Amino acid sequence: PHPGARAVSGVAVQGALAVAGDVLLAPTGRAVPAAFSRSDGRFRYFHLQANRGAGGSEVAGFDQYFVNGGTLFAVADGSLQQVLGAAVGKEQRAIAHAFTAGVEVAVHPRWVVYASGNRLRAIDRRRLLLEREVATKQGPKKTKVLGTPAWSSELAGGPPSSLIVAGDWVLAGGNGTVTALDIETGQSVWKGQVEGTAYSLAVAGGRLLAGTDRGTIHCFGQGEGPPTELAPAPPSPPSATTPGIAAAAEEILRQGGFSQGYCLDLGSGDGQFALELARRTNLRIYAVDADPAKVAAARAMLHAAGLYGVRVTVHQADLAGVPYPNYFADLVVSGRSVTEGADAVPWRTVERVLRPYGGVACLGRPGAMRKSVRGALEGAGEWTHLYADSANTVCSEDLRLQSPLRMLWFRDTDLAMPSRHGRAPSPLVAQGRMFVEGLDAVRAVNAYNGSVLWEVPMKGLLARFHQDHLTGVAATGGNMCLGPDRLFVHTGDRCLSFDVATGRQSAAWEAPRRPDGKPGVWGFIAYADGTLFGSLADETHVVKESWNAFLGKLEMRGLWSESTMLFAMDAGTGVLRWTFRPRHSIRHNAIAIGGGRVFLIDRPAAAGDTPRPQARDVKPDHPPGRLVCLDAQSGKVLWENGDDIFGTLLALGEKHGILLMSYQPTRFPLASERGGRMAAFRAADGTRLWDQAFRYHSRPVLIDRAIYAEPGQWDLLTGRRLAFDFSRSYGCGILAGARRLLVYRSATLGYCDLEGARTTENYGGIRPGCWINAIPAGGLVLLADAASWCTCSYLNQATIALEPAPPRDGRPSEKPAGGQGQGSCSLPGR
Repeated sequence: PHPGARAVSGVAVQGALAVAGDVLLAPTGRAVPAAFSRSDGRFRYFHLQANRGAGGSEVAGFDQYFVNGGTLFAVADGSLQQVLGAAVGKEQRAIAHAFTAGVEVAVHPRWVVYASGNRLRAIDRRRLLLEREVATKQGPKKTKVLGTPAWSSELAGGPPSSLIVAGDWVLAGGNGTVTALDIETGQSVWKGQVEGTAYSLAVAGGRLLAGTDRGTIHCFGQGEGPPTELAPAPPSPPSATTPGIAAAAEEILRQGGFSQGYCLDLGSGDGQFALELARRTNLRIYAVDADPAKVAAARAMLHAAGLYGVRVTVHQADLAGVPYPNYFADLVVSGRSVTEGADAVPWRTVERVLRPYGGVACLGRPGAMRKSVRGALEGAGEWTHLYADSANTVCSEDLRLQSPLRMLWFRDTDLAMPSRHGRAPSPLVAQGRMFVEGLDAVRAVNAYNGSVLWEVPMKGLLARFHQDHLTGVAATGGNMCLGPDRLFVHTGDRCLSFDVATGRQSAAWEAPRRPDGKPGVWGFIAYADGTLFGSLADETHVVKESWNAFLGKLEMRGLWSESTMLFAMDAGTGVLRWTFRPRHSIRHNAIAIGGGRVFLIDRPAAAGDTPRPQARDVKPDHPPGRLVCLDAQSGKVLWENGDDIFGTLLALGEKHGILLMSYQPTRFPLASERGGRMAAFRAADGTRLWDQAFRYHSRPVLIDRAIYAEPGQWDLLTGRRLAFDFSRSYGCGILAGARRLLVYRSATLGYCDLEGARTTENYGGIRPGCWINAIPAGGLVLLADAASWCTCSYLNQATIALEPAPPRDGRPSEKPAGGQGQGSCSLPGR
């Protein structure tokens, strides 16, 4: 995908297929299309573009070429020819200022029309072919710009969401409009208005059809006079259902309490029961029956009611083997059980598809229904803080996850996310919900089927992370955490408390004031045992960007990494319990909480982490500090240790009562993250247990008594190096742990089964973000999109959930299934 990144992957399609002669082109999202033989399906080629920029989900073929991402390729072998409208050999420059993935392209017998931003351009096909022929003979040094646009026209409504050509017209769909242009000149011919954004255009019988995201289809034709709006014929309402069916629907709604989500009607019969539930709720209902005649009747009846394919879908299948994913159903019912009783459906199927943490099954006759509520998923872990918990273990304690992993669900990226180089906060996962922060909102998602539970707009929430500094939470720590029933999100000026089930805001608390009386800025945040912990950020300590090779100096104010005070509040009322002021400064990464205690390092802030100029012959010093232990309830100092406290990071192994001090020597670190050393202390009294020089280059993960830090494993109790050599391909993010699995970026999504092969395996086709967004919790690996704005040749962009595939022979598999690859990848130079 780019230099230094090598991973096992396959072809993962994202975008509409296209045909060019005997070649079937399969677009792969951000990367270039793969090619297969149209006649027999034989794989032909798939060339990732190391020069970046080339690629996208749109592809169009013409003559012996195809266009993808504004770039011309040869159909025969997939070789890159040039960027349209750019000189041969200048592809990279042209990509940088003109094209992004997803460029709209339409092909006409004479013209190739494409969109770049809100501007349409047209290239003469015949001229382009002649120019290519001449260029091949002359060589790139003598070749001028090829594919020069014959015309260029600006669309007033912004970039097009759809683009086609028909006859002598170019037709572009946009937000609220459809525009027609003359294909010879690019002059606007007419504009039409639509409801919503026109994402799909088609021409047939002299009519233009425009489908929008509002679920409407607009039809445009020739002639004078006002347009005629043709409303669909009202559906014929089905005959009234039997009283028993209606009574059963009402009883289920009283017992289940569901009005939205996914519902499975297992043994749906003629569909009357699904119809009654659809009339009373906003549920998305999947009805399944083994009888083909009943399935056909149910489809016809639901179609007549205007519900089929919109709210209700009917499938024919054996009820013991329905082809639905595990855990997807919020509610399971059965039309058959209404007349035949609860035992008429296979309970094993119900158990498999019902979601954990509150999924409801209501089966049986009216007045005698059997209600079952599914509880927690046994062995599933939680991820309540940026680094899993307030102790910074970076381990969810999940016992279910093991190799190999397979897809459970995926959804489009429909929440605007900050740049992956901004290292934004990680998702949080608990009790069947995943909480994700976007640029301007926080969202709760059902972890087991991907449906949005609620979303709260918060304008500019992650604006400071929408930059290419490659610092972000690696320095600042997270800005949200979870309590048992509350989500806490701080926005700098205050901390907001939300109900995890509804998203309803219950409180907004300001941080304590600064010594000068001015409002304080919230820095660190954590929750433990009914207490919300926070800190006053040191606004004078601005860290420098870790990486600015392309964009120069970035705005780092607001990305605070140090604090001048730690405080504790009652998590229910916001009442301040205590404050602690250090002698010097508290680094956010050097605070760990657990076992009723707060551990921190009080140390001068590192001068070398700031953009202040330093004398060339003087290396910025970072004096040692003191290790302090506080009582979490009172803030009282229980003990302190001032003997060579060198670290920048603390993590607590609460089970063994050991505190680990280390560095965070990851890719693009701050200057103070020197690495090469770890030390352990007894949490009870601060006694140093061991202090060793270790070579490692990742944030340590604590799993029981083991420390995992790339490339090895150490014993937490003794500091002894254990027999484990871990390697991965390109990985700018950190490791995330469960009891049996490590998850991380290894170019694409990588993972290591700690009880299986213990080597890097890849779930190819998607890449994690640049810090931590692949979360092993809830019995799943949940990867919320954190690769936005990436132009490298990684494939799909989406939010996905992976589950363990059934182990072979009752043991964790050492080989991945279907499209995944296994390998031990050596690390590139660091």
